[in-house]
Amino acid sequence: MSARKNRVDRILVVDDVYDNLLLIENILDDERYSIELASDGFAALEAIDRAPPDLILLDVMMPGMHGYEVTRRIRDNPNLSYIPILLVTAHEQSSAIDGLDAGADDFIRKPFDTEELLARVRSMLRLKHSIDEREEMLRQREDFVSRLTHDLRIPLVAADRMLHLFLQETYCPLSEDMKDAIQVVIRNNQNLLQMVNTLLEVYRHEAGQKKLTLVICDIKQLCQDVLQELSPLAAEKQLELQLSIDDAADPSSESIKTLGDQLELRRVLFNLIGNAIKFTDNGSIKVQIAKLNTPPAGVRMLASNWIALSVADTGVGISPDDQAVIFERFRQGRNRRADSGLGLYLSRRIIEAHNGTIQVQSTLGQGSTFTFYLPIRTQVS
Repeated sequence: MSARKNRVDRILVVDDVYDNLLLIENILDDERYSIELASDGFAALEAIDRAPPDLILLDVMMPGMHGYEVTRRIRDNPNLSYIPILLVTAHEQSSAIDGLDAGADDFIRKPFDTEELLARVRSMLRLKHSIDEREEMLRQREDFVSRLTHDLRIPLVAADRMLHLFLQETYCPLSEDMKDAIQVVIRNNQNLLQMVNTLLEVYRHEAGQKKLTLVICDIKQLCQDVLQELSPLAAEKQLELQLSIDDAADPSSESIKTLGDQLELRRVLFNLIGNAIKFTDNGSIKVQIAKLNTPPAGVRMLASNWIALSVADTGVGISPDDQAVIFERFRQGRNRRADSGLGLYLSRRIIEAHNGTIQVQSTLGQGSTFTFYLPIRTQVS
């Protein structure tokens, strides 16, 4: 609390009339703010790049760059945290509306009342403090989750190794019942370890700490590897696993290869195919690879050819409400077999990091089809 009381808020005042700058500086000086002055929009943007202020008082009508354009540029800068913008205008209602649409938070008209100006400044700074405190709490929470997740991996990995030593009868002979029981514990431990690893990967992606290692990836080979690894799970449920290549995609050509991170794309395939097995009790899981000559909807990257990979099952299906949020963070869906809700969210983050997109189509009781699209690339652009 004392740190907040001692906080000095930095205010940037922007106006092309020097007398107006001095007037506002004198008014705000009584409140013990730290004031910086800028005589035009270009100087204001330079000052913000050097040291982002806590509040901006911005004149609308200035030569070279008016206040609306300055506001838009501030709001369009992804590297800036939120800064309240108070427009100072002498014009009619329409100008205030334009400013608010551009991203300003409030406005005050010239000639302004001193007490009204101070009240609006205090209001904007309270908003800034509130948002900063919330963001700091979120950062602390994410940092705590990251550290906790990392620390949890150590005992889980150690337990997995120890359990396998017991299963191999390293310490003493075991009955078949004991071996079966240890197998159950191993599976549960590995499930928990997978959840912890997924949570850690989500944090790395969100924190911008995840760096993709780009190599030429053979999508068909990746699918075959994942299907082979998951085939015992499908066999337990008597499910048929299929892999097909569309006629338009020649398996011997570059058409089903892309530039990507093999481990990350394998993670997506493992999650989608694993989910299909998990939520399917009868029938089959079909993985299909096709080539598109037009970009799918919702992607920004321009590419002439695309890979479309779909995983279709005959499982329980997903309700329309759940489909709308299924790729969001911690959205589990209503099925009792749903897990933490991070797997599909992480899959979306990975596919989008590869300039692609992922979609779902599903009908309750009939099955689901997850499809992701990746641009066909064989070199770094």
